[in-house]
Amino acid sequence: MAICLGFDYGVKKIGVAVGDTETGIANPLATVKAVNQKTGWDEISALINEWQPKQMVVGVSHQESGEENEVTPRMVRFSRQLEGRYQRPVELFDEALTTFEAKQLLFDEVHVSADKLWEVQDQVAAQLILQSWLNTKAQA
Repeated sequence: MAICLGFDYGVKKIGVAVGDTETGIANPLATVKAVNQKTGWDEISALINEWQPKQMVVGVSHQESGEENEVTPRMVRFSRQLEGRYQRPVELFDEALTTFEAKQLLFDEVHVSADKLWEVQDQVAAQLILQSWLNTKAQA
């Protein structure tokens, strides 16, 4: 069994999910807030120490045309920082519309309030990213 952490990077918040390659199931874990656009590395370090992931996955978004959007370089930079700080492999994975999907799932299907939605949407988006990644690994 290999524990994996998935990240939905945002300038203000980073959603984190946990999963493992044996069960192929990802679960929402935490939302790390960025203060003054500074990543919450202490919280991320605590999660990595607790879960000891063998692999990390960072969602990366592009425009519909396939070109980078304004956040793409920050996502790539965040993934490099993760790899450098924690000496574990980090894979970029296409996150097309996961935050939108997470909002729809939580608001329309689970009926989460708007206030609660803001708190959990990023970790559910991270779960969707990690789940998609696990699904592609299971098919390989």
